[in-house]
Amino acid sequence: MDIFVCIKQVPATSKVEVDEETGALKRWGVKSKMNPYDLYALETALRLREETGGRVVVGTMGPPQAQAIIKEAYMMGADEGYLFSDKRLGGADVLATSYTLSQAIRRIGDFDLVLCGKQTTDGDTAQVGPAIAEHMGIPHAVWVSEIRPCEGGIEAEQQLQEVIETVFLPFPCLVTVEQDIHTPRLPSMKKQRETKDRKVTVFGLDVFLDTDEEHYGLSGSPTQVERIFPPDSDQMHEMITDGDLAGQLHLMLRKWKFI
Repeated sequence: MDIFVCIKQVPATSKVEVDEETGALKRWGVKSKMNPYDLYALETALRLREETGGRVVVGTMGPPQAQAIIKEAYMMGADEGYLFSDKRLGGADVLATSYTLSQAIRRIGDFDLVLCGKQTTDGDTAQVGPAIAEHMGIPHAVWVSEIRPCEGGIEAEQQLQEVIETVFLPFPCLVTVEQDIHTPRLPSMKKQRETKDRKVTVFGLDVFLDTDEEHYGLSGSPTQVERIFPPDSDQMHEMITDGDLAGQLHLMLRKWKFI
């Protein structure tokens, strides 16, 4: 089974700023990491490869420093890595991002399965994965907690609100995975030595099948983020350190009408 895994570099902090002109996150100089949800997608891909054979290819859209998460994916076991880096791709919303990724995947080759984390920690829309599938014209399932290979496709268990639904998806297809599907393995020092000279393939818009700049980046984005801010909170906390702790807690619970 040939599998493509979408990964993303996200800020490793909740303190991020938005460019007032473009509405995009300011990423330069901000400590970054691989999107935690993408680790579950990568682990799922590696386990499926171990079971069925094939290859695991990872790809990300971002600035040159995003190569770091591809190197991390190599250390976990990925076979190939691609970075889609072009200033004309910057500032993309969900529509433009998903279209870019669909074009990039088509450019690289044919895959049986495309895997994504269910969402990213910087955008939290959970829309990019399904949108990629729509652009590619392939079936998809979201919130998947288990994948079973079968003849001509996969069986996927989806965690819906009150039930678990099992669906069959023929190849090629796309799945976004829940974080309880597998525990991600740690990067291996052995893999680091084996892959330290492995290259990351970098390309931009000019090699896509569709090279119309109006379909990418800010030009291809019908939505724009105005601002990002922490929600207001009126929460308080009080620490009890001495005296009759149980008695004081009882009085506080009565005061707040919990008992």
